[in-house]
Amino acid sequence: MRQGWQRTIGALVASALFLVAPAASAQELAILSAGAVEPGLERVAEVFRKDTGHEIQIRYAAAPALRQAVREGFSADVLIAPTAVLGDPAAAGKFGPEAPVIVGRVGVGVAVRKGLPKPDVATTDALKAAVLGADRVIYNRASTGVYVEELFRKLGIAGDIAGKTERFPDGASVMERLIAGSGNEIGFGATTEIGLFARQGLQLVGPLPGDVQNYTTYEAVTVAGARNAEGARTFLRFLQSARARALLRPQGVE
Repeated sequence: MRQGWQRTIGALVASALFLVAPAASAQELAILSAGAVEPGLERVAEVFRKDTGHEIQIRYAAAPALRQAVREGFSADVLIAPTAVLGDPAAAGKFGPEAPVIVGRVGVGVAVRKGLPKPDVATTDALKAAVLGADRVIYNRASTGVYVEELFRKLGIAGDIAGKTERFPDGASVMERLIAGSGNEIGFGATTEIGLFARQGLQLVGPLPGDVQNYTTYEAVTVAGARNAEGARTFLRFLQSARARALLRPQGVE
C-alpha cells in the first residue's frame, strides 16, 4: 500500500528517526504525520503527486512521538498532528507563518479479530458489558488510548478490567496484537487505523456510542526552515480544497 513511503511505528524508534532522517531534496515533500489519518492522507498524497510532480515521503507515528519530535527537533516540510500537539508551548517557533489547516477529525472504534462474533457496542451499557465480558482489553498510550482509559474510569469499570488490560505505544501495535491473539479479546483504536488492518484479519465492530464518542482533530502546518517550503505551502492549500475533502471523508477522516 505504501509503495516505498516510510512508516515509522513506536515512540522510541520514531523519535530517533525524526532526529536523523535525511532532509528531502528540493523536488521532494517530506511529511511527518499522525498515523490515524493515514488512509485518507495516502490518497491525497497520491493525487497531489500526480498533479504537481512532487515526490512525497511520509513518516507516521503516534502522538507521543510527534510531541517528542516537536520538542527535540525533526526533519520535515509538513507536520500533521493532533491540535494539542501543535499547541504545545515547546512548539513555539517550530512552524512556518502559514495558519494551520484542519485535515479532519477521527473517532474511536472497537475492533475484534476476524472470526469472532461482533459484540454489541451500540449503547453505552452494551459497550460496558462487552468490555467486562472480554478476556483481554487492548488499547494504546497515544491520543485514543488516553481517552479510552478515562472513559473506563467514568463508566466505573477501570478497576474491574485492570488485570486484563494491555497497552501499546501506538495504534498499529494494538491491531497487530489483536490479530495475533486468541480468545475473546477486544481492542480500541482510531476507526481509520482499524480499517487499515481489515485485510490482515481484523474487523471493525463499530464506533463508540454517540454519547461517549470522542474525536481527535488533526491539523497540518508548514515547518520552519523547510527545505521545500513552497511545496509545503502548496500542499496545505490542496488540503483545503473540496477535492482533498472528497478523498479524506470516505476514509474516515471527517
